Amino acid sequence: MKLAAIYDHRNADSEWTRRDMQEWLTDVFEAPQLKIGSGCTSGIREYVSNEFKSSGWAWDVRINTETQLTISAMKGDMAFQLQTGNISRAPYDLLKLQYLFQIKKIECAALAVPTKEAASKIGDNIANADRIWKELQIFDRVITVPILLVAFE
Repeated sequence: MKLAAIYDHRNADSEWTRRDMQEWLTDVFEAPQLKIGSGCTSGIREYVSNEFKSSGWAWDVRINTETQLTISAMKGDMAFQLQTGNISRAPYDLLKLQYLFQIKKIECAALAVPTKEAASKIGDNIANADRIWKELQIFDRVITVPILLVAFE
């Protein structure tokens, strides 16, 4: 697995940089020992989870006490979501991050997804950075949380 690109929605790059976390975040996705292909998602999730936990992030964080809804990780006023599943889950991820921003639990977020090419190697109809980036641009006035979209392959 390697970092392919970063997309900056609503100045998220400056928010992550201001916290000295942007370089750390992108370095997480430089893991050549992880190969992208069918059946790789559990290995990616385990690796990313370990990286975040070892850096003091809470993992599998509930977004409120009344539901079972979770995001991948949270630390201070930052949230992170990893999506390697069906594309239909990605808008839901964006909605959860927007909710946390609107209730002032976070100030910025990151969403990590495979590139379009990597997603096709993982399986059918997998979330991918190309599609999510287009949708973030379309819904710019709806999704107002600063989000770094991290694309890996």
